[in-house]
Amino acid sequence: MPETTPPNPTARPTAKWRIPLVIGAVLAGAVIGYVGVSSLKHPAGDIACNSAVALAKKIAPLAHGEVAALTMATTPLRLPDLAFEDANGQPKKLSDWRGKTVLVNLWATWCVPCRKEMPALDSLQTKLGGKDFEVVAINIDTRDPDKPKNFLKEANLTNLGYFSDQKAKVFQDLKNIGKALGMPTSVLVDGQGCEIANIAGPAEWASDDAIKLVKAALQPAAAGF
Repeated sequence: MPETTPPNPTARPTAKWRIPLVIGAVLAGAVIGYVGVSSLKHPAGDIACNSAVALAKKIAPLAHGEVAALTMATTPLRLPDLAFEDANGQPKKLSDWRGKTVLVNLWATWCVPCRKEMPALDSLQTKLGGKDFEVVAINIDTRDPDKPKNFLKEANLTNLGYFSDQKAKVFQDLKNIGKALGMPTSVLVDGQGCEIANIAGPAEWASDDAIKLVKAALQPAAAGF
């Protein structure tokens, strides 16, 4: 029998095998690149917001009448950790309300619809505010810091906590994710900081329609939804 030469494991691949190897390397690099880009488009942790989307779908039939303009979340979205100040000038962040459903509202005294909406927000806080829910109305007046405080006092809106951002960065942060198109802007957020619904413009938050919708949004939290 003719002698055969055993394969040499250290031998370099011949031209016959170089092309498949190169193609394989290119495909592997493409897969790695796709995964990297995908992780940028879908930040880690968004999957935790799937429950907020499921909740939005569940309560969507209640978005009618006085709250018909609400847009319910259809894709998982965690809001930026909005930074602002309380009435004493102490720093606050949206994450300070983790575990509690929150209606984030941006308003300003120069915004006529905002001023008209504030009594309804104050009433909503009076009716439902507590360990499971809070209206977090953030003022973005950039000039006279006393003006919004005086407005709330003169209108006898005493149930809302006072929060402000004199740089209006909270508006820009929400605008960057497509959730602030004008004033006022409101976003209903679950206990994990995930969007349930949003609205561009005012709503009658003291109405029965609004109360029923917000109450429905709170039930899953109490039941471990």
